[in-house]
Amino acid sequence: MAILEGKNLRKTYRLSKRNCVEALKNVEISIDSGEMVAIMGPSGSGKSTLMHILGLLHAPDPGSGDGLSLHGPAPELRLGGEEVASLSDNARTQIRARRMGFVFQDFNLVPTLTAIENVMLACDYAGIRGKAARQAGLEALGLVGLADRADHKPSELSGGEQQRVAIARALVNKPEIILADEPTGNLDSERSAEVLALLRQFNREHGQTIVLVTHDSEVGDACDRVIKMLDGRIRDNGRRAATPVMATAPQVVATPA
Repeated sequence: MAILEGKNLRKTYRLSKRNCVEALKNVEISIDSGEMVAIMGPSGSGKSTLMHILGLLHAPDPGSGDGLSLHGPAPELRLGGEEVASLSDNARTQIRARRMGFVFQDFNLVPTLTAIENVMLACDYAGIRGKAARQAGLEALGLVGLADRADHKPSELSGGEQQRVAIARALVNKPEIILADEPTGNLDSERSAEVLALLRQFNREHGQTIVLVTHDSEVGDACDRVIKMLDGRIRDNGRRAATPVMATAPQVVATPA
């Protein structure tokens, strides 16, 4: 059963009065609940733009009338069967806070906050505060092996540990979907394998749908399906694995900063 479905997804950016870039061109995509999917393509292929639209961070261009988008059918984007393409900014924010988690290449941690405080930010956005938020944050940090680093600031953590804090933040509200944009891009091969295995573990144990944007073929090989993009279009939707790819997560232990 599809948890994310998109049709007629277009995105055009105006660089100047005479220069526009079509980042997405009538993309159609379907992602099943519980899948771990990689979206791959060269720089400029539209993969990050597509993830931002799927994650309700950006809205697709409308079907007509704004002078930027190509004229055509109205875009459709469904989350769990609910049409979300035309929701208000506030409604989209609420869905992101409660039903989605995000992981980015550069971690996006607040440098003046501790690990637990960074994780609790996601709780705050979802309306969870106080003791309940702290308990949820500690549980999420425990899942990624960093419960004993809760009071450390990002500068006191290694790159791999910072990304695990980012993953804990994405997990803390128990989202249906985790969207990750180049989550291993700033890590060495050992830390990359660790982060990828953690994401696979949560996918398998908690049934969370995971969408990874990556240029790393090893990340793609670890996923159930690889969607390939080029020039703003999906060139290959990939073949859904009859038996999903399995990955064994390493035992995660706290390491010195």
